Amino acid sequence: MMVMLPFVIDPASRPSDASGRGTRPHVGLGLLAALVLAATPALAGESYAVDKTHSDALFTIRHLMSKVTGKFTDVEGAIQIDRARPESSSVEFKIKTASIDTANKRRDDHLRSPDFFDAASHPEIVFKSTKVKATGKDAFEVAGTLTIRGVSKEVTLPVAFLGEAKDPWGNDRIGFEVQTTLNRKDYDIVWNQTLDAGGYVLGDEVKVTVNLEAIKKKEAASVQ
Repeated sequence: MMVMLPFVIDPASRPSDASGRGTRPHVGLGLLAALVLAATPALAGESYAVDKTHSDALFTIRHLMSKVTGKFTDVEGAIQIDRARPESSSVEFKIKTASIDTANKRRDDHLRSPDFFDAASHPEIVFKSTKVKATGKDAFEVAGTLTIRGVSKEVTLPVAFLGEAKDPWGNDRIGFEVQTTLNRKDYDIVWNQTLDAGGYVLGDEVKVTVNLEAIKKKEAASVQ
């Protein structure tokens, strides 16, 4: 919305022509534009809050000659979307390490221990974006800082836009999926056991999928 500002001219500063008569004041376009922009609220993007009930982080890692899968059930975060300028969008999400679930209590307790995620000392896995780049109609590359177990690394995550819809309760929802592969040793998760026949119990590479469903925040009523 454009705000019109009164522009006051001091008569003493009004320039005169050769006859001494005052001339019409000339306002530089640059100055006028600056005044208008200063009085115009910045166009805010759309703000979404991650719905913890419908979001999770899944992982798969090699175990012996097979694979083990698990998930983190407590994911929260915020997404800021600028449809006109996707590169101005941003995302931050946090995964509670204590929420890990592999359907085996003994294994889950071990994964929460200092051998792995050390949930007591490092309760969250955090990703905070620094750059968003559109790579296709519904595809993006999101660069940012990923922190696991107190170790921060710059990563670029491939993100797929899954769609948007209004739910039965009138909320605007939007969905994204992240799929990537991480090396756990990059984040100081190095526990392993050697096998008598050679090799190790666990692999180093972890396939990760993060599903984010978010709800658009209600806009505050404008003050007239």
